[in-house]
Amino acid sequence: MDAFTAGLLQRIRTTQTDLTRARETGDDYLVEVEQAELEDLHRLAAEHGVEVAAPGA
Repeated sequence: MDAFTAGLLQRIRTTQTDLTRARETGDDYLVEVEQAELEDLHRLAAEHGVEVAAPGA
């Protein structure tokens, strides 16, 4: 795995964790921010052929 792929997957995991935390604390604004970031990261992964496992997989 190259550095780009490893970094991208780490950013996705971190963002998923941050999104979960925002949901748990009821921070609606942060949920929107983290969800948008996660969508951007998934788009970037798809554009570069990086397979992203489903959370918990």
